[in-house]
Amino acid sequence: MAEETPQVAPSSEAPRAPKIKVRKPKQRSCDERNEKGKLCAGHLKRWYELTPEVEAIVGKGAEIYRCEFCKVLFRPDPKQLPNSYTLRY
Repeated sequence: MAEETPQVAPSSEAPRAPKIKVRKPKQRSCDERNEKGKLCAGHLKRWYELTPEVEAIVGKGAEIYRCEFCKVLFRPDPKQLPNSYTLRY
């Protein structure tokens, strides 16, 4: 008896570039809407472990925030001072 191996269908979705938005002034939660129109409202957290494809887009050591639920990336508000090195003693 020959064992049947399950056939894996090739992925039709090509890897797409991550979605990168710009934060609004003092924005702390995600404003992305899903396909049903529901607001995500996940907390934007500073993201330190950039993947190589994101690092190629934004640059090495850039200040990037990521939604905890939908994983959309946000650049900092250009009018706001950077938060890097604010907690040095």
